[in-house]
Amino acid sequence: MATTMYFDKVVKDQGGELSFEIGLGRSSFYPEDSIYLTIDGKTVIMDLATAKEFVNAVASVGRYHGLLEE
Repeated sequence: MATTMYFDKVVKDQGGELSFEIGLGRSSFYPEDSIYLTIDGKTVIMDLATAKEFVNAVASVGRYHGLLEE
């Protein structure tokens, strides 16, 4: 399985009390190359339809907060 990791970090809540480890990248484990998401050691490889929804949702939040250019 080929993977490319784009994000791997322990993310802490702004209050500082809660955290979890998150990883995000691409995976070719299945015939349909797609996105994987790992949270606290549990990994899912999304089908392309779900991956598209996920990416659009994250991009929408990023645009809302001015983190992405239109």
